[in-house]
Amino acid sequence: MALTKSDIVAKVHDLGFTKKKSVDIIETLLETIKSTLEKSDDVLISGFGKFCVKQKNQRRGRNPATGADLILKERKVVTFKCSGKLRKKIDGPG
Repeated sequence: MALTKSDIVAKVHDLGFTKKKSVDIIETLLETIKSTLEKSDDVLISGFGKFCVKQKNQRRGRNPATGADLILKERKVVTFKCSGKLRKKIDGPG
């Protein structure tokens, strides 16, 4: 099951904030992350991981439905690399 934004808001609300304040906190956090990535800057959250914007060059691709060749335009993508602490939690003991 996926963690949703409303789940995160509920967790912040459980800390004692009002529902509106919880929504504002999460919205501000997400908008800050988005605006930072828009500027092609990295977002580093200690103990969690790093979001990076990478440039993808133009390349040849193929439409899987028709098999037709096409050119994919250059674009930017967001990548995520988790921290060592998060990796250990995901992998578990042993």
